[in-house]
Amino acid sequence: METATIHHKESFLTKYIFSQDHKMIAKQFLITAVIMAFFSLLLTIIFRIQLAWPESSFPLLQTFLGSWAEGGRIKPDFYLALITIHGTIMVFFVLTAGLSGTFSNLLIPLQLGARDMASPFLNMLSYWFFFAACVVLTSSFFVQSGPASAGWTVYPPLSALPTAISGSGLGMTLWLISIVCFIVSSLMGGINYISTILNMRTTGMDLWKMPLTIWGVFFTAILGVLTFPVLVAAVVLLTFDRSFGTSFYLSDIVIGTQVLPNQGGSVILWEHLFWFLGHPEVYIAILPAFGIVSEVIATNARKPIFGYHAMVYSLIGILVLSFLVWGHHMFVSGMNPFLGGVFMITTLLIALPSAIKTFNYLATLWRGSLHFTPAMLFAIGFVSFLISGGLTGLFLGNATIDINVHDTYFVVAHFHLVMGCASIFGMLAGVYHWYPKLFGRMMNPKLGYLHFWVTFICAYMVFFPMHFMGLDGVPRRYYAFTEFEYMQKWLNINKVISWSAVVAGMGQIAFLYNFFHSIFWGEKAVQNPWRSNTLEWTTPVEHHHGNWPGEIPHVYRWPYDYSKPNHDEDFIPQNIPYSQTMKSNVPSDFEHNPEAQKIQKAWMEKQET
Repeated sequence: METATIHHKESFLTKYIFSQDHKMIAKQFLITAVIMAFFSLLLTIIFRIQLAWPESSFPLLQTFLGSWAEGGRIKPDFYLALITIHGTIMVFFVLTAGLSGTFSNLLIPLQLGARDMASPFLNMLSYWFFFAACVVLTSSFFVQSGPASAGWTVYPPLSALPTAISGSGLGMTLWLISIVCFIVSSLMGGINYISTILNMRTTGMDLWKMPLTIWGVFFTAILGVLTFPVLVAAVVLLTFDRSFGTSFYLSDIVIGTQVLPNQGGSVILWEHLFWFLGHPEVYIAILPAFGIVSEVIATNARKPIFGYHAMVYSLIGILVLSFLVWGHHMFVSGMNPFLGGVFMITTLLIALPSAIKTFNYLATLWRGSLHFTPAMLFAIGFVSFLISGGLTGLFLGNATIDINVHDTYFVVAHFHLVMGCASIFGMLAGVYHWYPKLFGRMMNPKLGYLHFWVTFICAYMVFFPMHFMGLDGVPRRYYAFTEFEYMQKWLNINKVISWSAVVAGMGQIAFLYNFFHSIFWGEKAVQNPWRSNTLEWTTPVEHHHGNWPGEIPHVYRWPYDYSKPNHDEDFIPQNIPYSQTMKSNVPSDFEHNPEAQKIQKAWMEKQET
């Protein structure tokens, strides 16, 4: 299609609520994820207060939480509910739907030269199923028995027996319904993303001219489509155990003095099904961040990304190996040592493609003309967390070490750094970088710098000390450390961690204000504020359903032509033909491009004469 489709006049509902425009849907995903992230942050502050001051009473908690915090102290079962919902929101709703849903929707059509997604209607449904998942999960705080309380991994029997604890009842049912809605959303989105990338690229946009952001969300969608159905199957079996008396996950259970009739099931089956999704889920959360950070670093270093092909092949390596490592979550489950050795080898192998990407980021930064925008700072912070969190992953990937620190705070520190902080920093780098494209305005950079430094410093102050707590054997998920004498020496450290979490939370207020204030009153953006090469910056600042008012640009070159010698400017957009940049063309530009070779040859002959 050479010209934009003519759309009839839209109402408020069809333009802002039930929109089928991928850019508006990206905004919906982002704003919903931001709200859910702040809700999750509030839950974090509440349970960090409990861990730092387990013997103290806070009447304000009873004011807001009622019977769940009688006397100003959180009840143990509600503490478990807090960490369950916090983990669920962050892993599924923020790091998966928020990150992938926002940037896949925004960037796939714009960077590939498409008018919209392959199925705009399916795209709209994808958001609304995600929104329904958020509403259902949040509503569990308003049921008498409370939210789900089985941990974000919802291991049976707590999740399989409605009478096990208070959070195993209606709250657990709502959790399951919410997750199914979320998976339906992810599958709709993933199929749409894959179809658009494979079928709707503009003229000249072959696979090796795609930005790394597109490669990241492409492999993320493949992972989601292949793994999320496994969790649906696991949830169906869990529902049968909860409601129809089956025993897929239950065997030899006693509640109080009552011996239940369940026989023959095994919780290990749930662990296998859950972690077959659960570990690829780690990469579903971080692969889009890999692509975002690649784009932000190259743009702000004013250098071509180092090792473009190696970056793509490393993503493929992560994609394949991520299906073969789930067992490292189960080293203490009685796994056969030989099978454990296989999972240990594949776990250590998957560190190689991640290390390649880290090296390529550092090589791109090396001797670059660095522009320290807020997006660039968050991208560099991403690399920092990738290194520090990734190094601890080498310890946990070794079965002999993991058996000793499994279910301690060492694991909490590791996955929060490498998955939580790294993915969040990648997401924030994308928000700051593409905010002008999303809203047509600029965020306040000073507030962005404040947001970065407070968040970066506090993140390390929260999670770095947890490594040493874990090495000392301090277990995770405990309501209070005062029950065991050897843990009491960590109470002061817990206070430092909790105060750091509070300060980090206050730092997010600067972001929240900056984000929503700039939508209406931020400085108006120019068309290409970062002087970037990719196609999204060729569209008008004012949003247009169809993206380009006229012909879709053709693509002639890869997206990382920065600082080419003999060119007048330090960037060359993808839609600029080689015939317009004859002085700066180099032999590698014409590999696999016969037409460009003819143009260059004719120009060289003209120069000689």
